[in-house]
Amino acid sequence: MPVITFGYQDLQDSGVDINPEKLIEILPMIGSDIEDFDEETVKVEFFPNRPDQLSVEGVARTLKGFLGIEKGLPAYDVEKTSMKVYVDENLAEIRPYISFAIVENIKMDEQKLKQIMEFQEDLHWVIGRDRKKVAIGIHNLEVIEAPFYYKAIDPDSITFTPLDSLNEMTPREILQEHEKGVKYASLINGFEKYPLIMDKNHQVLSLPPIINGELTKLTTHTRNVLIDVTGTDLKAVNQALNIIVTSLSESGGKIKSLEVVYPDKNQVTPDLKPKEKVVHLKKAREITGLDLNLQDMKDLLGRSRMDAEIISPEKLKVAIPAYRVDILHEVDLIESIAISYCFNNIESYLPDIATIARENQWYKVDKLLRDVMVGLGYQEVMSLMLTNENNHYQCMKQEEDERVEVAQPISRDRTMIRKSLLNGLMEFLEDNKHEDLPQKIFEVGDVIYIDPDQETQTKVLKKIAAVVTHSNANFTEIKSTVAAFLENLGYEMEIEPVDNPSFIKGRCAGIKAILDESTPINGFFGEMDPEVISNFQLEYPVVGFELTFDN
Repeated sequence: MPVITFGYQDLQDSGVDINPEKLIEILPMIGSDIEDFDEETVKVEFFPNRPDQLSVEGVARTLKGFLGIEKGLPAYDVEKTSMKVYVDENLAEIRPYISFAIVENIKMDEQKLKQIMEFQEDLHWVIGRDRKKVAIGIHNLEVIEAPFYYKAIDPDSITFTPLDSLNEMTPREILQEHEKGVKYASLINGFEKYPLIMDKNHQVLSLPPIINGELTKLTTHTRNVLIDVTGTDLKAVNQALNIIVTSLSESGGKIKSLEVVYPDKNQVTPDLKPKEKVVHLKKAREITGLDLNLQDMKDLLGRSRMDAEIISPEKLKVAIPAYRVDILHEVDLIESIAISYCFNNIESYLPDIATIARENQWYKVDKLLRDVMVGLGYQEVMSLMLTNENNHYQCMKQEEDERVEVAQPISRDRTMIRKSLLNGLMEFLEDNKHEDLPQKIFEVGDVIYIDPDQETQTKVLKKIAAVVTHSNANFTEIKSTVAAFLENLGYEMEIEPVDNPSFIKGRCAGIKAILDESTPINGFFGEMDPEVISNFQLEYPVVGFELTFDN
């Protein structure tokens, strides 16, 4: 999860004068985990559903409400300008959306500059999915001139000096040779043209989502900045811009808007108009367990930096600030009420109901599978349902396909729901390669299955997988394990040669086993490809199997 570091003095400069001991006590109550602290600074980890708290200004704004220093909707004045941004129609299939804003009168020093850069990179991850969905550029406004142009250009048609470089390069050369270009090349190198942002004088501001130009690099002398946000999702683009400009405004910045001119429409950004939702008294009482009235809820929402209006004896209309991108449903408002009330002040009690429980049949099967594998000399491991595309696809030499992605992942390692168990077992071997051999592990778990003919149709499947590693691990060993496992379950096994990129060609077999028509098993086993073994930094042969229970 994103971690930010700020000093107690930073909070004081933002209007929050609080004793460090009290701060350490309060921070977990507003949704953070404290990583470390000393006499001058504190390092905190925030959940990604609150990207507005990834800057010290955002934290100060939240604390002002929680402590009652300031209540209600923060006011942000946006001065309209005549500046325009023209969007090339050829970007529609590449990176179609862009939003712009200007923030003036920023008090920039080394500390502030570092905080802005870290804030930008945290947003790249939390909202931008590592720049794939959203990418942010922050530029020195004083060296460029409006209007601005967002173009689709030939990758060899222009040169500019990328950030922290000395020599001019073409966009294609940046993707091939520059550190950032190589890292993010996959985001645009499949297109014939690349996105580029230029000013009136054809000076290059940015090659989004890869890198900014050296021309507009921020320094401690910068006072006025131009912010661009590009991406593939218009809502996410505007949300990222709103979070940045409101944060900079909290430290004294003056926000100005620009008009983005698309081929078929115009849009003025940023748009900081509050959104509105309704929260019901009855539901708030049911969820929180608190004996609230509408005035209580109104006051607590004010401490969450929202405005609320009583519109009936049973409900409130709530004005939500543009930076609160986490408020999606009425229950999110109720959570904000509970946070402002302070979770520690909510008394716990046992529910006044009685139930009779019994073991789910699904888990009885799990127990049987585990007993058989333990009897065969394997040790069980349990991994997370979440994994990442690199380990799931690239490291296993599998082609990427439809998957369920996490909208706001808590870390770069947990971005999708797994569709297989094998890569998790390989990760376990990698983490334990210092242990003695042989290592024989297995896992029983659920995965997501997406119907290739109906991509919106997903279901949960039960799988079992196992891997073995030692100097003499081979096809015969894993075949014997699979045969013994199925025989103990009462299945008859049929095998046939199959090609699976994760396994050595010619040393992988497909499995079909039937006990009765209602409980078929399908799967495969074999010797792992040396490239896969190397991808997980293992040094000895690995064999494994994976079986799927269709019902």
